[in-house]
Amino acid sequence: MSMSEDLKRVISKRIDDLEISMIEGGDLIDIPVKHLFCHGMYVREVTCPTGSLVTTKIHKTEHPFTVSKGRIRVMLEDGTWSEVSAPYTGITKKGTRRVCYILEECVWTTYHPYRGMKYEYNFLPPDQLEAIIDRIERRVVEKHHIELKDIRRKELCHS
Repeated sequence: MSMSEDLKRVISKRIDDLEISMIEGGDLIDIPVKHLFCHGMYVREVTCPTGSLVTTKIHKTEHPFTVSKGRIRVMLEDGTWSEVSAPYTGITKKGTRRVCYILEECVWTTYHPYRGMKYEYNFLPPDQLEAIIDRIERRVVEKHHIELKDIRRKELCHS
């Protein structure tokens, strides 16, 4: 059974409002992203500190993810919350947008099939790597519609 479009819009608006509050509050943290490449696959790993509140972009693709460390509360599509503890593997559905509260330092990894990815990309200089990551982001997540000005989106996290 699919959730109504009205409920999806209400929840998405609430997440937008939360992100605006996070930005205006100024207590943003930098959550480093580790990028890994292999033949036909892009792997993205984030480590989120205990006590952080994390939002994600809207995912354009269905893909697997793992939580290999930690414990988190994740807001589900219908606005309810679920606790996830490592080790955990799941599937991100197309259209997913998450809010996560990190109960214990968490390592969250996503796996994106992507034709043309090569192991050799792991050794590219930063400017070339950034161009590849930008291309991947355009394909796997929706462009965010909140005006973030000089604030980097990754500071709100991205999984």
